[in-house]
Parts: sequence; structure tokens; C-alpha cells
Amino acid sequence: MNVRRTTAASAAVALPLALLTACGGTGNGPDAAAGGGQVELTLAHSYTEDQPQHVCGAQVIKEEAEAADVGITVEIYPNSQLGGDADRIASVQASDVDIDIQGASALAAVYEPAGVVDAAYVFDDAAHLDRFFADGSADQLEQDFKEASGGVSILGAWSAGARQFTADRAIREPADLDGLRMRFPGSAQHLRNAQALGAQATEVAYEELYLALQQGVVDGQENPITNIHASNLVEVQDYLSLSDHGQNSNLIVAAPSYDAELDDDQRAALAAAVAAAVEQMPGCVEEAEQEILDTWEQEGAVEIVDDVDQEAFAQQTDTWFRENLEGDSLVVYEAIRGSAR
Repeated sequence: MNVRRTTAASAAVALPLALLTACGGTGNGPDAAAGGGQVELTLAHSYTEDQPQHVCGAQVIKEEAEAADVGITVEIYPNSQLGGDADRIASVQASDVDIDIQGASALAAVYEPAGVVDAAYVFDDAAHLDRFFADGSADQLEQDFKEASGGVSILGAWSAGARQFTADRAIREPADLDGLRMRFPGSAQHLRNAQALGAQATEVAYEELYLALQQGVVDGQENPITNIHASNLVEVQDYLSLSDHGQNSNLIVAAPSYDAELDDDQRAALAAAVAAAVEQMPGCVEEAEQEILDTWEQEGAVEIVDDVDQEAFAQQTDTWFRENLEGDSLVVYEAIRGSAR
């Protein structure tokens, strides 16, 4: 079987300078030159150095910002070196970390409606997520998040791949989840996703997932292909079902004190650097996923199920979310679905 994964191409995102509001450079201190001079920015994330978020995300931001020759240097801290997601978003709020790459569900700890960006089937595909953040549809969400977080700005967003099911049996339709103990991340939004999809959610730490699958503590799980590969989960799973049931969101956020340390040229250079990373990410993810799938297929590592009834899942989740989300979370959900083509 020739398996082909498709990720729609993304147009470059032209980020308005107004989004680039302030971040105090770690290590620069109160004596750093305001509005220009040499500025060293810390950029943190939780991914390995061979995942797209680092290679085509953080590294591109660093290279493009420094190549602009406007006095910016960027120091990257991957692999949760500066703490887990919850610790790092607190550090961004305190301006101890300048720029961070976070999933929307992690940001929901600061502003709950932000987690809706990770809702199952809320986006049609990665290109839909790109458009939502590029065409003004996300303006209200970004403003509300900034206010709730004490001034943290969203500089851009991308999908790092669609989330897929693995299990000890094929999952082609919602009924196939019946009786399966499926590991979902412990965030409120991902647990809502489990309910909407009709899954029996079991919380297991990501670091313990391989062992939990191997020992039968859980029957399956869901993650993007690059995460499944990074953790070698196909060694302990029989089926990969290409459900595309959620976009693995990454939002690039900057600390509140940031503006005081950058002049106009530096803000423009960083905007262009983030836009370059956003533009490159779809192709980078597609290439990485296709290489992984080809290897799995050639080695017979896992049975790849590519006839999942995604429409049945999408209709079920849409009904559930419209009936169960409330307030600003429902507003965000409807705004995203309203931006679909």
C-alpha cells in the first residue's frame, strides 16, 4: 500500500508590528539599552532537536533574526531545558524567558478559551489554522489572551502535524473506540476532545506512555506522527489510524517587557523571522511525516489505516462542542469554524 500524507501549503504570515509587544531579554537586565542596541533573546521549547518545531521553527527564527543584522541574537533552549510548559509560560509572563513555543492547551492555563485551538476537528487542516491566525480572525483571541496573561503577545502560530490514533486494533469510525482505554494528554481541552470523540480517556504522563502501552495499562493513544516516531510507539502498537482529528498547534509567544528592548528595525526583523518559520513549517512537517510513514511501511512496523471516516468523527465532535462549550470558549470555537472554507 502506498501511503501518502498531505499537508496543505501555507502562505507567509505578515505579522503586524502591533503584535510584537515587549519582552525583557533574559540576562540583559535594567541597564540594557531601551529600544535598540545589542539584544540577546532566549527562545525556549519542549521539543527534541530533530523535530520540526526545532529545525524549521526555532532554528529558522534564530537564523532569520540574526541574519537581518539589526543587533539581535537568539539563544535556543530546547528539550524543556528551562522547564515544562507550565513553568515556561510563567517565566514568559515574568519576562524571564523572552520567546516560547507552546501548545494552545498549555496556554489555556493562563486563558482557558485559548485551549479551543486544540479542539478535535475544529480546524479542517493545517492551512485553516494558518489562515485563522493570519487573516485577522484570531485578533480577538490574541487580544483577550494578552490581557489575561498580563501582556504576553502571540507572534504567530503553526500546526506541527495532525494528531492520529494508534491502538491494538484499527480505528475507522467512532464506534471503534468503544472499550478502548485511550491515553489523552491531561489538559482540559484534550480531555474534552476524548469525550467529543467518544473515547475512554486515561491519563498517562507522556514520558511513561511507551511503558504503559507495552504493559497494557492503556490500549492506545493519540499524537502527531513525529511524536509517535520520537517515542518509538509503533514498537508497542499494532495499528496507526490516520484520523487527522486535531492540529498539533504551536503558538509563538513573547513576554510583556519585550518592546522596550527592540527598536523598529529589530521588531520588523523578528516579525519577518517568525513569518519565515510559519511559512516553512507545513513543508517541513509533511516531509518529516512522509519519511516516517515510508519507513514504517517498508519495515512493516505498523499497519497503517488510511480509510478512517473522518467526516463521521467531525460531525460527532462538532455537535458535542456546540452543546458543551460555553462563554468565550464557545465564541472562539464558532470563530474558528466560521473561518473554514
